[in-house]
Amino acid sequence: MNNQLIAGKTIKQWKKDYPLLEKISSTEEVFWKNPSYLSFDDAVHHISLTEADVKKAEERLQRFASYIAEAFPETRELNGIIESPTVEIREMNRCLEEMFQQKVDGKLLLKCDNQLSVSGSIKARGGIYEVLKHAEDLAIEHGMITMDDDYSIINSQKFRDFFSHYSIVVGSTGNLGLSIGIIGAKLGFNVTVHMSVDAKQWKKDLLRKKGVTVVEHTSDYGKAVEEGRKQSDLDANSYFVDDENSINLFLGYAVAATRLKKQLDEMNVVVDQDHPLFVYLPCGVGGGPGGVAFGLKMIFKDDVHCFFAEPTHSPSMMIGLMTGKHDKISVQDFGIDNITDADGLAVGRASGFVGKTLENLISGSYTVDDQTLYVLLTSLIDTENIRLEPSALAGVHGPVQLFKEEEGRNYLKDKNLTQKMANATHIAWGTGGSMVPNEVMEAYYQQGLAIKNKD
Repeated sequence: MNNQLIAGKTIKQWKKDYPLLEKISSTEEVFWKNPSYLSFDDAVHHISLTEADVKKAEERLQRFASYIAEAFPETRELNGIIESPTVEIREMNRCLEEMFQQKVDGKLLLKCDNQLSVSGSIKARGGIYEVLKHAEDLAIEHGMITMDDDYSIINSQKFRDFFSHYSIVVGSTGNLGLSIGIIGAKLGFNVTVHMSVDAKQWKKDLLRKKGVTVVEHTSDYGKAVEEGRKQSDLDANSYFVDDENSINLFLGYAVAATRLKKQLDEMNVVVDQDHPLFVYLPCGVGGGPGGVAFGLKMIFKDDVHCFFAEPTHSPSMMIGLMTGKHDKISVQDFGIDNITDADGLAVGRASGFVGKTLENLISGSYTVDDQTLYVLLTSLIDTENIRLEPSALAGVHGPVQLFKEEEGRNYLKDKNLTQKMANATHIAWGTGGSMVPNEVMEAYYQQGLAIKNKD
């Protein structure tokens, strides 16, 4: 295996060029500081997407708000806007310091995307947005609606009959499939979700209950996407949601940033040169965390520092960014099995589109062991009574890693931030959890408890 060429080099050569790969391929927890990180003004020249693109996405979601409020009554309180609260988790911060014997300067907040209505995860942003955009494009093209209409008329049999002539297909490890399936079926589309082997049973069951066709695969995420793409290509009326390369998904996620800014203002949280913001984003293929990071950089520029968080067994984005090979390289190339309980992050090959878009904007990334995720899950329930699914806890580990790991401390030093950390705000992005069945969540909790008690 050592002589086999991976993107033009042997494993031995790769490890010589990037010594951290030794630890990564041994599935150890690591922290990586991005040497290609640039100031916002320098980085933005290499990116084709703009603030205007994000604004258009915001406006589209606003147009659909009346439909969402009609179709999903749980969103009426926010007038059809699917948004989550941001809360301070002071007790959890204390717990982290104690657990890892590490002082965390600044305040720790949780962005509760686990509470997003409709599909209970961050995918309720990008996934739902992309389906709504496709529905709008079709309806306008066929003269069913104009942008000046009240979109609540879409919640009718006439529109469901119209959309029933069209299909939507997606490949997913779970949460994207849930968001696409729930909104697609509600609109009237025929939806097929190709699920990878790591997708949880309850997610498949829920989709089938909503009238979605679920195709189960015995292989990983990459294969599920590939098969979904193949199926979609056979039907002219089929639309494939491409998790790996979709600009629409990316922009749907990016909208989160303006909304977060408003929440931080309401909480009197200042973000500027002397009050840095650190955001820790659980990362699978990269669309969700990439879109959010892009949106945040557009608003806060050099005052926000975004880090991707991945399982030790699926560090595809870290390897892609580090080597500069993005989707041309996979975790399996380095003998890593891509098997993790953090199902939404079980991705062996990261999105090349996201990697290339973010390569100068992302501050770095780190990996988290599955056992750590369970302990954090249990601790968050005990301290704050907040329930996240295992993958969503990857972000909570970020502040500890930043201060504990040498590479993290070096990042702060390089950016002249060490003295400012008492004024810092850390946001762990809680990507999913509220739709996890109680008995499954209880099993997660007990697993974390058992690991904690063993230690």
